[in-house]
Amino acid sequence: MKKLMGLAFLMAAGALFGAKPGYDTFISHRGESVDAPENTLPAYRMAVERGFGFECDVYLSADKRVFTFHDGNLTRTTAGACTKKCAEANWETEISKVDVGGWGKWKGSKFSPTRPALLEELLELAVDGRQIYVEVKPGPEIVPYIKEIFAKQKKATPKNTLFISFNGASCKALKEQMPGYKVYWLTGSARGRKGEARVGITAEQILAELKKTGADGVDCHFDPKFITADLIKTIRDAGYEFHVWTVDRLDQSLLAFERGAQTVTTNCAKKQLDEYMKR
Repeated sequence: MKKLMGLAFLMAAGALFGAKPGYDTFISHRGESVDAPENTLPAYRMAVERGFGFECDVYLSADKRVFTFHDGNLTRTTAGACTKKCAEANWETEISKVDVGGWGKWKGSKFSPTRPALLEELLELAVDGRQIYVEVKPGPEIVPYIKEIFAKQKKATPKNTLFISFNGASCKALKEQMPGYKVYWLTGSARGRKGEARVGITAEQILAELKKTGADGVDCHFDPKFITADLIKTIRDAGYEFHVWTVDRLDQSLLAFERGAQTVTTNCAKKQLDEYMKR
């Protein structure tokens, strides 16, 4: 009986919120990063060509250029060619010279050489009906530079571009300085010290941060143990959005949508959607 009641609740939540796998609800993580090097223009273009929106990560270089990169230093995806921290490297003389299309499994591929992308370059890929999720890695010091870049272009608008960040101060600064754009606070699904049992994040903790930062919603790591339909419903009933990351299995994506997630960020958007369409 309890299982039937739980299933009925999930079906009701799905009917209420209405999200399901689609071109507008799968967000390509760092671009289509299974089939092209992460956080590069080829990966972003591939996402758009396949019909999806995409997520990217941005840093501010020492010479004040906003560029796409995930890690705090340049080591991993340059295959060790540059080991500086992103914030300490110069775009002109260092970052723009490295190849991020030939590391790991991409060595010798058609993507090599590829340099990191500038924010203004990837914004040229913006199209209405799909979303670019710009993850702001640093603190609020980067926000004026992002605002300046957006002011100089016309394709990226509040209809097709938004911001996400783990940094609450950055979320707050983005909402204050670029109020027309949505901002989602990024968070994990559970917390706990090493060696101790992990404790799931609560709706109260999420709501407190959203109120503090002025963010429009939350983008949360999806751990089914902690991210329940009840939790999502509480956040959405309070007037906020709820999105999840990074889910690479269709059964888990379907569960996230059933529980009320509005989008799912994934490394393999095309693969999951193709699988879903064949069901």
